[in-house]
Amino acid sequence: MLKIVVDAMGGDNAPVEIVKGAIQALDERKNFAVVLTGDEGMIRTELAKYKYDKSRVEIVHCSEVITNDDVPTSAVRSKKDSSLVVGMRMLKENDEVGGFVSAGSTGAVLTGGIMLIGRIKGVMRPALCPGIPNVRGTRTLLCDCGANAECKPQYLAQFGIMASAYAKAAFGVKSPRVGLLTNGTEEHKGDPLHQEAHQLLKQTSCIDFVGNIEGRDIMYGDVDIAVSDGFSGNIALKSIEGCGKTVSTVLSNEFRASLGSKISYLFARKQLKKLKLMLDYARLGGSVFLGLKKVVIKTHGSSKAKSICPSVVQAVDAYNNHLVETIEEMLGKVELSGAQENA
Repeated sequence: MLKIVVDAMGGDNAPVEIVKGAIQALDERKNFAVVLTGDEGMIRTELAKYKYDKSRVEIVHCSEVITNDDVPTSAVRSKKDSSLVVGMRMLKENDEVGGFVSAGSTGAVLTGGIMLIGRIKGVMRPALCPGIPNVRGTRTLLCDCGANAECKPQYLAQFGIMASAYAKAAFGVKSPRVGLLTNGTEEHKGDPLHQEAHQLLKQTSCIDFVGNIEGRDIMYGDVDIAVSDGFSGNIALKSIEGCGKTVSTVLSNEFRASLGSKISYLFARKQLKKLKLMLDYARLGGSVFLGLKKVVIKTHGSSKAKSICPSVVQAVDAYNNHLVETIEEMLGKVELSGAQENA
């Protein structure tokens, strides 16, 4: 049976919300088992709160935890018995393990992914790719959202290829529409990096590149993928998160302000619940670390069960739908200058 490893000690709400989310995921998909890495005593205390199929849950005890205060490279090398490192080694070494999920240190997940799992042949830079809710009721994939603050044009072109493979494999999008995130939709807009990336993306035959997009198009535009350097992508992601929280808070305060507004809420609550759901990025799970030889999902450090559960489901679906193989196939169709770069 397929196994998904979950770092039970990673994140601000570990292990309480991590274990809860992992157990919830067992009800969402029936064809896998979950492996929880971390402090066995703490994990068992949390598991005792739930009813679940014990044959589908395994615990691997770990005596160490990598925190956000640790230097990622040093921690991955020195804390060999940490829940993160042990989980990634299981992913690398065991064929039945198809994915790894962690809400732990982003730097450690990225470092561990590259050092322990390794890149798919030809991948210049792996990239983080979250799903952003959009007005169509689906999701727009944002690639990259923080793994690569500085990029070359070839990286951005490859992000478009990998994200297209992800959209096809995980979500069944036959021909994902790819846009390049920059400061204007005109072809000449952007700095030299984005201008050159635009030309490379336009020449990449295995993707459906529709041109430049602006930040507003991530949630509102008719694209399935927004390609970005990690610096701009991270700012866009955090801005969207902040906007969602702001809208939710303002509406909540306004509808509680007076008796009249409370009555108005009764007539509008169905629409408001729909809006709140649409803005809730956590329901879509975490960010897939595209470009690695195995499936790795990084969730927000403050993730609760409602985000951990879909993240585990993401890992199951990405493995079963052959994400890595699809990326390999699509990369094999193009040749970008610098594609064998290892630096």
